[in-house]
Amino acid sequence: MNYTNSQAAFEKAQKVIPGGVDSPVRAFKSVGGTPLFIQKGEGAYLIDIDGNKYVDYVQSWGPLIFGHCDKTIENAVIEAVKQGLSFGAPTEVETLLATKICDMFESIDKIRFVSSGTEAVMSAIRLARGFTCKNDIVKFEGCYHGHSDSLLVQAGSGAVTFGTPSSPGVPADLTKHTLLAKYNDIQSVKKCFENSNDIACIIIEPIAGNMGFVPATEEFLKELRVLCDTHGALLIFDEVMSGFRASLKGAQGLSSVIPDMVTFGKVIGGGMPVGAFGGKLEIMNKLSPDGPVYQAGTLSGNPVAMSAGLASLNKIQENENLYSSFEKKAQRLVDGLKEAATQNGIALQTDVRGSMFGFFFNENPVLNFDDALRSDTTTFAKFHQGMLKEGFYFACSQFETGFICDAITDAMIEETIKAADKVFGEIK
Repeated sequence: MNYTNSQAAFEKAQKVIPGGVDSPVRAFKSVGGTPLFIQKGEGAYLIDIDGNKYVDYVQSWGPLIFGHCDKTIENAVIEAVKQGLSFGAPTEVETLLATKICDMFESIDKIRFVSSGTEAVMSAIRLARGFTCKNDIVKFEGCYHGHSDSLLVQAGSGAVTFGTPSSPGVPADLTKHTLLAKYNDIQSVKKCFENSNDIACIIIEPIAGNMGFVPATEEFLKELRVLCDTHGALLIFDEVMSGFRASLKGAQGLSSVIPDMVTFGKVIGGGMPVGAFGGKLEIMNKLSPDGPVYQAGTLSGNPVAMSAGLASLNKIQENENLYSSFEKKAQRLVDGLKEAATQNGIALQTDVRGSMFGFFFNENPVLNFDDALRSDTTTFAKFHQGMLKEGFYFACSQFETGFICDAITDAMIEETIKAADKVFGEIK
């Protein structure tokens, strides 16, 4: 494939945008080559500015359940734009979307909309601290909850440690209340509670998507619920990636565990920038203007994003077979990739939940971040480059999740597997 225009565009971008991108992973640092500059999307496909066409397994990192330029969502956005882009005032569509989400989730009595997943998580943690009158939080190695200061911490060498900043510009004083535990390891969480009697909440991606695709076990989630109840802490599910992706009710649709609070993003905006956090009535009533915990946003509940999200969720609910179809396609894809890899002498670990899937070039199953870091990122980079040349667009990092959209067909999946077999052969 020819990438001449993307190469030129990247050179221009680097002169005026740090790294030439507005989110670091897009720079292709971990996979090599030039990041593709996209001109448009059509259903299951992305088309770059050189005219190359790719089956898209990223789908804007999750929100495009029905693929690019879905007519239903597109029409909802157009009608909303005709009324105005933004008002900074309440609109009825906010209430419609909020009601729909609250009705679907046992864990949510009220919800507050924001403009990003980072903002949703930051606000949820502030509310948890305000509700419990405690300061410390527990997060897990490898779980990404946005780039707010208290969550930008690196893992220590032990099973659990008080966090230290992982980015310059983040004072240690802002992360000293963040305790780190190992994903799917309840003993590491118990040690956090042994080290601190001031824990306000545990925040977890119940299906991790930013150490690669790593679901939490049901037993682990149950034990987290018990720990929180025992110590008076809140359990927050970060479903920014898994919400409406793993199932109609996200990870909560696959688990018996009920969190105290939930954060959303991605899908509830139908492709527009949006986030939200919600929870039980007694918790959400602590939020301003009803309570003392302050949170605000001029563009929160933006009518265009709300309209897109409402159209997307309505369409999801209208198709009762949607998630079973997604899972069959995702399972066929990863089974085919694994079979092709094995035939070429390449170790591959795979997993699926609903429309989410993941794979690691790893000899052993991946249950946590340490396991993920043992993956062969060099082979992944070669695979990524090879699949792009064949016309298939996967996330540009070993440590990301893939997504199926409704526009991806069985035939496309078979073509993907065939291309992967060719690429694995070239790698071998």
